[in-house]
Amino acid sequence: MLALTVTGDTTARPPLLIVHGLFGSARNWNVIAKRLSDQRQVLSVDMRNHGASPWNDDNGYRDMADDLAKVIAANGGRADVLGHSMGGKAAMVLALMRPDLVNRLVVADIAPVAYEHSHLPLIAAMRKLDLSQVETRRDADAQLAETIPEEGVRAFLLQSLDVKGKRWRLNLDVLEAEMPKIVGWPEDVAGSFDGPVLMLSGADSHYIAPAHRAAIRGYFPSARFVKIPGAGHWLHAEKPRDFEQTVRAFLDG
Repeated sequence: MLALTVTGDTTARPPLLIVHGLFGSARNWNVIAKRLSDQRQVLSVDMRNHGASPWNDDNGYRDMADDLAKVIAANGGRADVLGHSMGGKAAMVLALMRPDLVNRLVVADIAPVAYEHSHLPLIAAMRKLDLSQVETRRDADAQLAETIPEEGVRAFLLQSLDVKGKRWRLNLDVLEAEMPKIVGWPEDVAGSFDGPVLMLSGADSHYIAPAHRAAIRGYFPSARFVKIPGAGHWLHAEKPRDFEQTVRAFLDG
């Protein structure tokens, strides 16, 4: 079972399951989870090969969706689901495979398509980090800065570094091997999810392009599209209040 963080104790409404993206963890969503837990229980997971969850040899979307299905089945049997990036793809596959488990779906800045980019350079940078020379997070940041100039990207990755344990809380071997699946899309997933779907993107991001709308409509005919001004791919971190208010309005709809 995936490692799970439960926020809030209100059970009058279906719980909200939050699914993080590649190299992330439940802790990335603590602020959003706490704010949204005023009206519902929020379940935030560490995905397989991330955080405190078990390491597995496979990291495909059918496997990830099955992990999420088990969490929902163990926590009431039905939930609203919010997924970002890799987590958004896993949430979409879950809704297509097990629509009985999903009430409303929020997909943050990702489409049900294969992308051409790769995150292998980030894995290479994390591998290059000399953990024997790391005593503080600042030490690690200084090393990563040699290959990753973006401060925000470094800060995000370093949330998955166990400084005291001198290890990454990421199964880098499997994530590297499974990268084609992660940036891809399981074309053998069929059907459609007819429930309410919000495709929420950053206005400065290109992950959800006009060319993707046909694929999105094919799987999710009721999808609504909303952009958050001034936000990129990490829209929940860049514009947390706007993100929260938009998600809340959709879930309350």
